[in-house]
Amino acid sequence: MEQNPPGHRVQNHARADQWQSPKFMAYFPCRRDVPFHPRRTVLSSLHRCRRFNWLCSPACTELEIIVMDWMAQALGLPDCFLSAASSKSGKSTGGGTIQGTASEIVATVIVAARERHVRDKALAEGLVEGTPEWEDRTMELRTRLVAVGTDQTHSCTAKGARIAGVRYRAIPTRLEDGLAMTGDGLRKMLEQCEREGLEPFYLTATMGTTNSCAIDRFSEIKAVLKEKEAWQKIWVHIDGAYAGSALVTEEWQHIAQEFAEGVDSFMVNLSKWLLVNFDASLLYVSNSIHLTNALDITPAYLRNPSSLTTPVTDFRNWGIPLGRRFRALKVWFVMRTYGLSGMKAHIRKGIKNGVVFSNLTKTRPDLFEIVTGPSIGLTTVRVRGLDEASPASTASLTNGTSGLNDGVAKTVGSKDTSTISTQALTQKVCEKINAGGELFLTSSVIGGYTVIRVVSGNPLAQEKYVRQAFEVLVKVTEEVLAEERKKMQGQSLRN
Repeated sequence: MEQNPPGHRVQNHARADQWQSPKFMAYFPCRRDVPFHPRRTVLSSLHRCRRFNWLCSPACTELEIIVMDWMAQALGLPDCFLSAASSKSGKSTGGGTIQGTASEIVATVIVAARERHVRDKALAEGLVEGTPEWEDRTMELRTRLVAVGTDQTHSCTAKGARIAGVRYRAIPTRLEDGLAMTGDGLRKMLEQCEREGLEPFYLTATMGTTNSCAIDRFSEIKAVLKEKEAWQKIWVHIDGAYAGSALVTEEWQHIAQEFAEGVDSFMVNLSKWLLVNFDASLLYVSNSIHLTNALDITPAYLRNPSSLTTPVTDFRNWGIPLGRRFRALKVWFVMRTYGLSGMKAHIRKGIKNGVVFSNLTKTRPDLFEIVTGPSIGLTTVRVRGLDEASPASTASLTNGTSGLNDGVAKTVGSKDTSTISTQALTQKVCEKINAGGELFLTSSVIGGYTVIRVVSGNPLAQEKYVRQAFEVLVKVTEEVLAEERKKMQGQSLRN
C-alpha cells in the first residue's frame, strides 16, 4: 500500500470483522468488553513490561494471583484450585494463571501430564534424574503414551497431543447419551489402549462441548478411573472454555464440586462468555508443582534476587511463553465494573434466551426438530423433510448431570422418508439465512444429523432478537421447502 487510505475506508474494513451484532448467533460469544472497553484495553496495553519473572513486574504477578483467586471463588471451585494464601487450609498446592487461549492451555497441561507420567515411572524404576539412562528411558516411555478424549472433544486436545508428540484416541459418543462421555465408553477405550500396548496418561473431559454443549458424566468418569491403579494416575483436565462461565451462578455450582477430587486441571475462557475482552483464558491446577517440574528452565538472567525471604511465583514456569501480557488488569476491570451480581445476570440471560428459542422451535414441529438442547444457551435444530410427519410425541434424553432441566437432549421424531434429504434441506436453509445478511448461524453434524446451531449467549442478544431470529428461520425454511415442492411438481409433470 503506497498511501494511507482515507479514514472512513479503514473504519469500514474494521466493521466488516465484528461479532458484536445481537443477531450474530453462529459461534460462542467473543466478548467486546463494554462499557469503558477502549480505556481498559489501552491501559492493559500501555504496560510495556515483558513480565517474564516476578522481579520485572511484581504488581503484574500479584494482581494475577488475586484475580485468579477471586474468579475461583466466584466459580465455586474447590479449595484445591486456590492459591495457598486464599485457601481455607492455607496449604493449597494449586492455583491459577491467565493464558491466551484454550488451545494454549491444553497443550500446556498435556506436556505437564506427559512429564509427570514418565518422571514417576522412571523414578519407580530406580533411575537418577539428569543421567543419560534417565533421558533414554523417559524418551522411550513417551513413545507409548496416549491422550484420550471423545469425538465431541474440541480439536485443541488432538492438536495438543500432536504438539506433545503423543498419540490421541477419541471415545465414540451416542446421541442417546446426550453426546457425553460415559463411564462405560471410557472404560472400553482405556482397555482397548492397553490391549494395543499403549499407556493412557491424559484425559480431557468437557463441560459444554462445541457441537452441542454436552456435559460429560464426571461422576462416572471418576468412578472408572478408580478401578485400576494405572488409571488413577491419568491426568484429568476439565474443558469448560465456554460453559464453565455458568459456574458463577449458584444453580450450576454443584458441577464444580465434582472437581474437588480426581481432577488435575480446569479451564474457562472469560473472553468467550464472561465479559472480558479477548484474550483471557483461565487455567487452574490442583498441584502447580507438576507445571513447574515440566516447564521450569531458569538460566541466571531469569533468576529473582536471592535476597527474597519468601518464595515468589514466576508464571513463566506455568506455561509455554516466556513473556506475558498484563491480562489480569482486564479481568480486574471487568470484575470491578460488573461485580458478581452483574456476571450472574449476564449468564442467566443467555441461558434464558436459549430456552425461549427452544420453546419457539417447539411451536413449529411441522418444520423443525430439536436435536439437542437447550443446553447452556445453545440449541441445535434440523429441518424436517418434505414427506416427514411431525412427531406425535417427544422424549428428552438427558446429558447425565443430575438436577438439571437445561441439558443436552434429543427429541425423537419419525424416520426421514423425504424426497430430498433433511441433511440437504437443513444445510440449504442455513446457507440461505447467512446469504441474506440479516442473521448469522452455523451448521454442524451431530449424531448423523446436519443441524443448525443457534447460540443465544451473545451479550447484546435480548429476547426480542432471539424471537426475530426464529422468525427469519421460519421464513427462510418455508421458502426453501416451497422451492423444493415446486421442483418436485415440475419433475412429476415432465415424467
